[in-house]
Amino acid sequence: MKCLKEQGVDVVFGFPGGAVIDIFDEIMRNKDLTHVLVRHEQAAVHAADAYARVVGDVGVALVTSGPGATNTVTGIASAYMDSIPIVVFTGQVPTALIGNDAFQEVDIVGITRPCTKHNYLVTDPKELISTIREAFHIARTGRPGPVLIDLPKDVMAAMVNFTEPKPIKMRTYRPTYEPHPGQIEKACKAILKANKPVLYIGGGVIASNAHEEVTELARKMSVPVAMTLMGLGGFPGTDPLSMGMLGMHGTYYANMAVSDCDILIAVGARFDDRVTGRLDAFAPNAKIIHIDIDPTSISKNIGVDIPIVADCKHAVAAMNSWLNRAKDYNRDEIAGKHEPWLDKIRDWKSRHPLGYVEEGDIIKPQFVVQKLHELTGGDAIITTEVGQNQMWAAQFYHFNHPRAFMTSGGLGVMGYGFPAAIGAKMAAPDRTVIDIAGDGSIQMNIQELATARQYNCPVKIAILNNNYLGMVRQWQELFYDKRYSNTGLETAPDFVKLAEAYGAVGLRATKPSEVEPVIKEALATDNTVIMDFVISREEGVYPMVPAGKATTEMLLV
Repeated sequence: MKCLKEQGVDVVFGFPGGAVIDIFDEIMRNKDLTHVLVRHEQAAVHAADAYARVVGDVGVALVTSGPGATNTVTGIASAYMDSIPIVVFTGQVPTALIGNDAFQEVDIVGITRPCTKHNYLVTDPKELISTIREAFHIARTGRPGPVLIDLPKDVMAAMVNFTEPKPIKMRTYRPTYEPHPGQIEKACKAILKANKPVLYIGGGVIASNAHEEVTELARKMSVPVAMTLMGLGGFPGTDPLSMGMLGMHGTYYANMAVSDCDILIAVGARFDDRVTGRLDAFAPNAKIIHIDIDPTSISKNIGVDIPIVADCKHAVAAMNSWLNRAKDYNRDEIAGKHEPWLDKIRDWKSRHPLGYVEEGDIIKPQFVVQKLHELTGGDAIITTEVGQNQMWAAQFYHFNHPRAFMTSGGLGVMGYGFPAAIGAKMAAPDRTVIDIAGDGSIQMNIQELATARQYNCPVKIAILNNNYLGMVRQWQELFYDKRYSNTGLETAPDFVKLAEAYGAVGLRATKPSEVEPVIKEALATDNTVIMDFVISREEGVYPMVPAGKATTEMLLV
């Protein structure tokens, strides 16, 4: 408890068990710490993940050994893929029983080695304090990520003296924060020569708090900005230079701009397959600048012309500073030079805007997300599940600020959004928090309604209910001749009654005229609310780049 307090931890998400009963006994004595009792250990990690995203520091989960530990793996893997700083404490059988197949024993260190930034098994009580301090240091520095600490029961029962903190020095772990001046100069000179530049920003911009520096660079150089799913909010979504999201379900104009640009400035992004499409057709005419704190991400998927290993905030600040001093830089001249390029993007945008076809009295999911944006003023924290709901949220809710969009980007976990909403609300109790969900994914962690009610956590859940596993169904429609194998969810709960069973509020809209009143009532209700929007059953997410195709080969509405 002293170590957690020292690290600034005031909320822990967890579930008790025999191996960690001593820790939970100590939690009861500690008035500085709030423990949030989830109903499933996976939810504890997702909640800690979202808490970390909102506060910009480490989230913490605590679970017991065996099944308690294995239930965290999905959440840990998701945090690892998305570079989210969390520390997960797992209980373990006494050290004398490790390896004996004892009750609720599992090698969680071995299991999570591929999906943690680092992990520990503490076998000596004297190493406990230094291990915890090192774990937090690793989680929050460099490229952030999850760290696991496995705690044998006898180690937890031992007595140790609390030692004062010392500077943490690790011989083999020294992230590079400052960019090389020569690389910054190369990058800036290349940008000044470009006629058709594009800024491509990812989750690293948000993780490093580089949004202000990126916005300054984009506006200073009149550079249009495309964002990854994880990068949404890293640049204002309503800014004229914003092209929204790029990639498989990105905007037409973002994908066309990236394909046609002569310089691509990648900041805190990893050239994920959902962004690039067919690799040989991605930004084929562009010189590529790549800024990332993780050197292993650079040139991993796409060859890079100017690599910059550094923290995004430091690197982009250095670029802005260099441009401010440059003798051959004139903001008005640059803006004039880029105007034909921006005109071309505006033409693409006018010809192929994001949109949908209305169908009389049938609710379109895009309309629901637009109304959520309108009625919250774009200021809510949005979490999502995974699938169509996730993509519609990314397309039609325009994020002007970082740390307002929580989604499982890399791993794509169904069931992430609701516990993430609870974690986000615990981190920002004064903010409106909405989980945009599908009727399939919400059922993955629906038991957390009990958690939300226990802690008076008035999050709102907007279920886009089409009685399908929507994204898989869409692929079956397009590529499998509408053979909807096991994607129909005709046997579904009555979500309004389910909400009421937990002491929450359930509301339903079955036609477009009911959408706005339902959202207004939900936002005005001081309780957890499920909004069940019965939407068009076979609505698809468009644009869509089929697997293996170039990002210019989009299927449109």
